Amino acid sequence: MSSDTTKPSVPEESQPAEAQETSFAETALKLGGKSEDEARRTGAIDSADDQVEKLFQPQYQTANSPAHRAVWDRGIPIELFQADPIAAPPEIRKVMDDSLEVVRGFRKSKTITDEKGKIRNEVLQGLADAGYWGLLVDKKYGGSGTPFRAFAPFLTEMAMVDPTLAGLASVHGCIGAVDPVSTFGNEEQKQRYLPKLASGEKLSAFALTEPCAGSDLTALRTTARLDGDSYVLNGEKLFITNVVPGRTIGVVCLIDEVPAVLVVDLPAEENDNFQLRKYGIWALKHTYNQGIIFKDLRVPKENLLLPGKGNGLTIAYHGLNLGRISLCANAAGTMRLMMASMIPWVHFRETYGEPIAKRELVQRRLGKLAGMIVASDALVAWCSTLIDSGYRGEMECIIAKIFGSESQKEAAIELFMKTHGGRSFLHGHMFGDNVHEYLAPCIYEGEGEMLGMAFFKSLVKKHGTQFFEPIGKALHEAGIKKPNPLNPAHAWALKGALAPYASWMMKEYMGGKPRPKFPQMPDDLKAHAQFAADRLQDMPLHISGTMRKHQLKLADRQCRMSYLSANVQDLMTILCTALYAAKQENETIRAAADIACRDLKRKILLTRPSDRYFRRVSEVGGMVAEGNFPGVSAPPDEILMRYDK
Repeated sequence: MSSDTTKPSVPEESQPAEAQETSFAETALKLGGKSEDEARRTGAIDSADDQVEKLFQPQYQTANSPAHRAVWDRGIPIELFQADPIAAPPEIRKVMDDSLEVVRGFRKSKTITDEKGKIRNEVLQGLADAGYWGLLVDKKYGGSGTPFRAFAPFLTEMAMVDPTLAGLASVHGCIGAVDPVSTFGNEEQKQRYLPKLASGEKLSAFALTEPCAGSDLTALRTTARLDGDSYVLNGEKLFITNVVPGRTIGVVCLIDEVPAVLVVDLPAEENDNFQLRKYGIWALKHTYNQGIIFKDLRVPKENLLLPGKGNGLTIAYHGLNLGRISLCANAAGTMRLMMASMIPWVHFRETYGEPIAKRELVQRRLGKLAGMIVASDALVAWCSTLIDSGYRGEMECIIAKIFGSESQKEAAIELFMKTHGGRSFLHGHMFGDNVHEYLAPCIYEGEGEMLGMAFFKSLVKKHGTQFFEPIGKALHEAGIKKPNPLNPAHAWALKGALAPYASWMMKEYMGGKPRPKFPQMPDDLKAHAQFAADRLQDMPLHISGTMRKHQLKLADRQCRMSYLSANVQDLMTILCTALYAAKQENETIRAAADIACRDLKRKILLTRPSDRYFRRVSEVGGMVAEGNFPGVSAPPDEILMRYDK
């Protein structure tokens, strides 16, 4: 299946502007007493999200997604939490294998980076010759048309060789110019740009963040003004990965005060109209992460991307989901690198005459790391399957991003660093040389807790619009700020708005919910899946109760929203991981999945680990130490300061 076949259909030409309805978020904030400016700004983001929804068929929108249905439906669609393995077609697998060999060759000769520590142009060109940059471009335009279900796990493979280059594939193909042009470009724009992006003649990036605009995208200041046959671009972008002169980038800017996206061919060198802002940055050290300053840069007017509905934020939001899956896939490969480094060390290092591979604490670390890797693999498989099936995948991809980035951070600090001890900080050690690379994904594609609140907003939006918005409007019209159900006047004001919600509540309290039908599974994994399913089906009353308690002030209860969001995400990760591992034949993978599910379950229940758990995780760690975790073999780095010579 071509990657283009899974993309939403977008008209080639702009449609007449629709009357803008006030979004759920804007309505709720206004009713809650927020300022007009804050309500309008938040509403603009919410409206962009609504426009992205409309790009997808109703059955694939967020309200019908597996994550949403698992909470609000009566019964869980278990089949939508499973992912079948997919083998890339031979011609695509050849591109992947050739790309891996290119990087392994440079890695072996220790020439992957130049004297500045940046990826050499020869490496980028070698990957271009292999077809690496065109994996997500449709065959019609010179690419491979790779299904995302095959692309995402390939990124894990590439990350095990070089995480930076795995990340650049995502920057180029997911959040760079490839996805915006493929999805929103007209045929002339596709013919003009995609062949060069596929061949690697042009590499790409996406310029969204500004010095004053991060999570608040309504604070954008970069503008483009139409002047004759071109737009005149002015403004500054910050933290733009993979940007050097000559790249083709998507730039989010304001045109007539409305967000828009221009595809910009950067000049071959800096000039009066285009400069790069260089700064010291610890993360992304092997690629270029720079600011861009535009001063009256002229961009042909035909470079404007025109979404059928929405505006530039619609385009920006669309590609982020692919990037979030890719981030989790990269984390799965990076954590395998950590494991590959830990295994020889734990056999080499001895304390009191015994290798630390025999020590329970070290075994626990290896067992826990294995669980994080398997859960990340499961989320990547699940999310990419949904994307290929046509789902938007907003909520699911947020789960993958947060879990992958947080797991990589914990693995680096709590497991990898502590196992290697003081050697972790030596020059040349994988941890010391890359610690910022391990931490930075917690910020990439949206900071984790901010994304968690976005997840919660998507989760409650339909329920809030259906039940709480009418109640809020009734209270507002009656001038009631603190409703009291025992006050007859308040009860009378709410009589019409409250009835549908009361009916829903009665069904939740009185109506039983069907037990899910699981496939054939090992008993321990089935027990985890059942736990997750039961808890997810209990969540509507917890979530709705929180909405009822805080009502129009819910937007200010960020900590509570974050907590509930994390609980739902963890439950879905348990369900997804258990179902994924049940299909695996390797016993270590199944055992590692059991550990991941136990860890998440204990986090949800706030319980202490049992002796049985410690025995189990140590057993899994012992299996890993003996080389029984698939895909992890040769150590990626040498043992520093050996003392056996």
